Amino acid sequence: MSRLQVGALVAHPRTIDLGEVVPTAIRGSGNPELVTWSLGEGARYAEADAGLLDRVLGNLVENAIRHHHSAEQVRVMTSRIRDEVQLRVIDAGPGIPPAAREHAFQPFQRQTDSGGDGVGLGLAVARGLTEAMGGTLTAEDTPGGGLTMVVALPAGAAS
Repeated sequence: MSRLQVGALVAHPRTIDLGEVVPTAIRGSGNPELVTWSLGEGARYAEADAGLLDRVLGNLVENAIRHHHSAEQVRVMTSRIRDEVQLRVIDAGPGIPPAAREHAFQPFQRQTDSGGDGVGLGLAVARGLTEAMGGTLTAEDTPGGGLTMVVALPAGAAS
């Protein structure tokens, strides 16, 4: 976190295949059987640092699994909007009220029902890594209940 705060982290974005990065991040979550994933049309390639994106997605998937309270699986999906690829990590947990969402991205913030032993750096680090790659990380409501984390990155060209 301190390297992010002082701008000492250097990302090395290049065109990456999300068909390789997404399943690797899901497998690293410890509970890959609880997650489904799909790539939208035209949303397979993004400009990102593969190692950093793996950490971002791994963190978001682990959080989604921890807070998910449904028989449905956590979903990871990509879509293309103009010159941007969006990766969505979708859960059906309790969500975060809109007024508290930006606060959740601050260091040392934890949801009271997390049930984990983390110190509350996950979302702050995920956002910092995403921004280091030239992207954004935001939270929005999941239709029907829950939280969707949206990682937006520049679209990459197919090789």
